[in-house]
Amino acid sequence: MIYMQKNDLRIVYMGTPDFAVEPLRCLVEGGYRVVGVITMPDKPAGRGHKLQSSPVKQYALEHNLPLLQPERLKDETFLEALRAWQADLQIVVAFRMLPQVVWEMPPLGTFNLHASLLPQYRGAAPINWAVINGDHETGVTTFFLRHEIDTGAVIRQERVPIAETDCVGDVHDRLMLLGGRVVTETVDDILAGRANPIPQEEMSVEGELRPAPKIFKETCRINWAQPAQRIYDFIRGLSPYPAAWTEFHRPDGDPIVVKIYESRYRQQPLEARPGTLRTDGRSYLRIAATDGWVELRSLQLPGKKRLVVDDLLRGFHTFPYTEAR
Repeated sequence: MIYMQKNDLRIVYMGTPDFAVEPLRCLVEGGYRVVGVITMPDKPAGRGHKLQSSPVKQYALEHNLPLLQPERLKDETFLEALRAWQADLQIVVAFRMLPQVVWEMPPLGTFNLHASLLPQYRGAAPINWAVINGDHETGVTTFFLRHEIDTGAVIRQERVPIAETDCVGDVHDRLMLLGGRVVTETVDDILAGRANPIPQEEMSVEGELRPAPKIFKETCRINWAQPAQRIYDFIRGLSPYPAAWTEFHRPDGDPIVVKIYESRYRQQPLEARPGTLRTDGRSYLRIAATDGWVELRSLQLPGKKRLVVDDLLRGFHTFPYTEAR
């Protein structure tokens, strides 16, 4: 049964970061009727703390789409404005947790695009954690919202491989493009009455469920007392943003915080204590793990730009740091 044509279906779209722009673009350019966009309020950013618009807001303004930026999603003024759009369907991509009064409003429901193969990696940072954990596969999932976050019945799911050399930025961009297509296909399924949502409780999962909690600064600190491959995966799972970090220590003097963006690893027996730093002062910088060396390829010192290691080493007469912690 077809409910209506896609250009008659009234869609309200909710999202904030770059990841949410591609599905919105696919809807607009695909001829779907987006009657309103909801995004986060502008936030101060940069040295001048000037208010900065979200990528989704920027896209909405460029394409003359009606826009709301509510501080509180239960505010009655916002709810009245949302009802006035008379949405048949709501779509959420990388936004925030919605109250029931919002997600149950449209007659065809509200669905979310999540960047993992649910029920794996429920939470705020699914792409990062899939790479950090050394997974070889991830994907995107669309599902209808319900009370518990990321637990609703699955409508569509698509898989993509993760190469051992991929950083989280590579996987993010791949999933972003895939997500645009999956969102429009999900809308088509709902329109045609062929969406058959599967409860996540009925889906088979290999191994234990892994969470994807929000990542904070302290989450990104490297623990060198781990296997080299584990550290390598951790670094690429946080590159280019927010970036893994460690402290370089010297025999005397204060430590410095160093962001690490790219590395390689070599497993081999070694007697060095984890965190021991080795360099020839010209071409390599290695740090001991529990079962081998992690060779740093790209990093950033405080107040400096990101550099490859040989360029960085050329800035020192003698490299003064001997340990990372």
